[in-house]
Amino acid sequence: MRVNDSLLYVIAAVIVLGIAAQWLSWRLKLPSILALLVIGIVAGPMTDLLRPDEMFGDILFPMVSLGVALVLFEGGLTLRLGDLRGHGAAVSNMVSWGALLNWGLIAAGTWAVTGFSVEMALLFAALVVVTGPTVINPLLRTMRATPKVSQLLRWEGILIDPVGALLAVLVFQFIVAGTESYLLFAQSIAVGAVAGAVSALVLGFLIRRQWIPEYLLNVVALAWVVMTFAGSNYLAHESGLLAVTIMGVWLGNTRGIDMTEVLSFKESLSILIISMLFIVLGARVDPADIIATGWSGLGVLLVVLLARPVVVWASTFRGDYSWRERALVAWVAPRGIVAAAVSSLFALRLQDAGYPEAGLLVAYTFLVIIVTVVMQSFTARPVARLLGLVEEEPRGILIVGANQVARTIGKALLQQGFRVKLTDTTWSEIQAARMEGLDTYYGDPVSAHADRQLELEGIGRLFAMSRRPALNTLATVKYRREFGRNRVFTLRNAQEKDASEKRRVAENFRAPRLFGEGITQQKLASLIAQGAEVKATLLTDTFDMAAYEKARGKSHIPLFALDKNFNLRAFTDVYRPELKPGWTLLSLVSPAPVEVAAPDDKDKDTQPAP
Repeated sequence: MRVNDSLLYVIAAVIVLGIAAQWLSWRLKLPSILALLVIGIVAGPMTDLLRPDEMFGDILFPMVSLGVALVLFEGGLTLRLGDLRGHGAAVSNMVSWGALLNWGLIAAGTWAVTGFSVEMALLFAALVVVTGPTVINPLLRTMRATPKVSQLLRWEGILIDPVGALLAVLVFQFIVAGTESYLLFAQSIAVGAVAGAVSALVLGFLIRRQWIPEYLLNVVALAWVVMTFAGSNYLAHESGLLAVTIMGVWLGNTRGIDMTEVLSFKESLSILIISMLFIVLGARVDPADIIATGWSGLGVLLVVLLARPVVVWASTFRGDYSWRERALVAWVAPRGIVAAAVSSLFALRLQDAGYPEAGLLVAYTFLVIIVTVVMQSFTARPVARLLGLVEEEPRGILIVGANQVARTIGKALLQQGFRVKLTDTTWSEIQAARMEGLDTYYGDPVSAHADRQLELEGIGRLFAMSRRPALNTLATVKYRREFGRNRVFTLRNAQEKDASEKRRVAENFRAPRLFGEGITQQKLASLIAQGAEVKATLLTDTFDMAAYEKARGKSHIPLFALDKNFNLRAFTDVYRPELKPGWTLLSLVSPAPVEVAAPDDKDKDTQPAP
């Protein structure tokens, strides 16, 4: 077999194994890093099927370097400096001076337990202060803690990712340059910072002037990151990682530049890169090396776990948090992708530079990652239940679409005391929703970005009401697993009625139609434009549903019913609640009679009643 063919088969196998690990993680609702590392270790040292150093040879280091550079750039894009102030003092404390406190405590403990040099202890500590959304979000969804705790953990994970990565890069720069010459260290930092800032300014200028066509924006941004990384490294050794991180932070916080499409592309690309990267990195990790850390490894674990409560208590000292909430936040801090990727890259570089301790850096880091992810994935929910912080049955609603119909129905539900969040990719409609006091998420609800940043605490239903039938279908399929099959609904669009059999949604993907088969998004929009409003009516023994319908005639469309226990029931094409005295009916009441076309028999669903 020719060498080129052999390498082709290896790359193909790595891609397939990586995507299989991602799917398995989704299926099991576990952090993807766990499956990636396990499959990599099995394919590598346990079976010897994948030998990265031998198979990839001289391209291994550049390949890992570029992968980590793209991961750090994406992390920089997600860091909104305004968010440091926008999610409470506790979050700001934990990702600023709290992160530095955590770094110092872990570094001191690691130095005492392992005998690492001060520089290597500081680098290890910088690597493991990072949690990250890729490990936190799956855990939050299974833990189902109260919103106050979940939001603190979520935003810490989002913001600490780039902060911790930047800290690790700076420490690494100091080790490879500062210990030889402080002038080299200063030069490396200066070149990385200037290269990142200049690259961000130039790319931002090109985007603002619309000199890059929309269909090329993603690939131009990708090429720009690679060029910045390589160019900065050429000017100053090992300054490229700092340059791309600063470039990402700069672009992510520049007004007038919409990086949403670029970020979406980078997230999709990152899934592929991370999948390949961690299969390769996992294949380089020998479980025997992790086990060989022995008592010092156990000591490092205790240092990492015990430093967390100190940081949490200090960061939330003046906050409105009970001791139970602090205890749960202190327990949940799994380490993730940035720690594994950056530690492996730095170990490769430092071993070449003559640092024998660098090999142990990977063993200790992967030990912390594996133990914290496994232990906290299986214990987070029992601990939350023991502390009395498991969220009650979620009653909130996620509405796909922020159009006039979605906003009208969202406001009506909000007035009844339900938590409502609207999501849309059209900025003008998101702005309108915010002006009307509605909580929003600007982005695609089925994107990887939504997986990381869309807050679902307290939300247990989906109403897909956008003008895009395909998006509605995708959203119901995606969130059916999240909320349950009988808790996702869609509002029919007019264009679906005339769709041919080839374009009609298959029965197994179709969700119950909100408000009845003959009701469409366009019909409701027309009625609202003519002055229709959502009104709530309390039914009694003397004014029951029959009396209500007699009084209203054909000037209303029943939307929802609230029983005496405040449970929400939606009228659909397959379910019509039997209203009783004491129930509240929410209807869209129109000044004029409502004409609803009868549905075709071929359009009828066979979904079970919710």
